[in-house]
Amino acid sequence: MKFATLAFALIAAFAALPVQAQNGTPVVVELFTSQGCSSCPPADDLMKDLIKREDVIGLALHVDYWDYIGWKDEYGNADYTRRQKGYAATGGRRMVYTPQMIVNGQEDVVGARGMEVVELINQHKNTPSPVSVSASRNGGSVVISVKPSDGDGTGAGPYDVHLVRYTPLRKAHITRGELAGRDFEYVNVVDGWTVVGQWDGRNPAKLSAQIDGDRPAVILIQRAGYGAIVAAARAE
Repeated sequence: MKFATLAFALIAAFAALPVQAQNGTPVVVELFTSQGCSSCPPADDLMKDLIKREDVIGLALHVDYWDYIGWKDEYGNADYTRRQKGYAATGGRRMVYTPQMIVNGQEDVVGARGMEVVELINQHKNTPSPVSVSASRNGGSVVISVKPSDGDGTGAGPYDVHLVRYTPLRKAHITRGELAGRDFEYVNVVDGWTVVGQWDGRNPAKLSAQIDGDRPAVILIQRAGYGAIVAAARAE
């Protein structure tokens, strides 16, 4: 037990290292989780460490397919279940599960396997991106600039341009289900997802979207049809 505790502590410490991505774009880690899943808390805790890294954008998407066992996830959303199923279909997988982490829209891994998650992050942060993106907020709108990283057409899309909103910290007291009687803190809980538009990937372009409140926002550039996330930026 002591060895397991030490191993997890080392994983968490490594995951929290503030390393800058060499390709200039953060690695996006999507955690599909649920308050009704008894194996999810270790992955939820790992996400707390991942979001400390400047080279990682960590997003927690709570799914709704565990609600039937006695506890309705307060943050669950059928849209996030559909997104997870979309990834499964694209990747040729027949089933979805929690906790699952998807790295840059490409590789999936059990969300509690910290070393595997960190290895995937390191692989992706050293992979050049065919496009670049920046985003800035101005009052009630966000302006998004996208352009190819080179001129040979390798950035050709189409790409979906996503605007994702999240709440940095949310707390819950669970009274039923597998985790009944326990209190939890969840980080970067996604509570808004909009497809701003599509981009061909060939020519520089600017897009804008309305944005309300002061919750954090990130922009994802993803190949259409639940493909690879090739670039991401925080809207600041």
